Amino acid sequence: MILARVVGTVVATRKDPRLEGKKLLIVKPVSPEGQDEAGYVVAVDTVSAGYRETVICVSGSSARMAEGCKDTPVDTAIVGIVDNVGLD
Repeated sequence: MILARVVGTVVATRKDPRLEGKKLLIVKPVSPEGQDEAGYVVAVDTVSAGYRETVICVSGSSARMAEGCKDTPVDTAIVGIVDNVGLD
């Protein structure tokens, strides 16, 4: 799983028909302390996440098992919105 923050959206007028109606968001991985990590990822939103929210993402075969992503060409999916991160 990847802890990330939503930083933008992707609009694609032409895409695979199995992605029709899916919201694509740009997420930036973050550390548990909230510090930005390298890179950006485009993820399919399955939980109606909003801009600047911290989210949990899954990738690979786990992303294809997310709600509404079965038999869909996705590599990363947002599967949760984080309320709080606590470290012991």
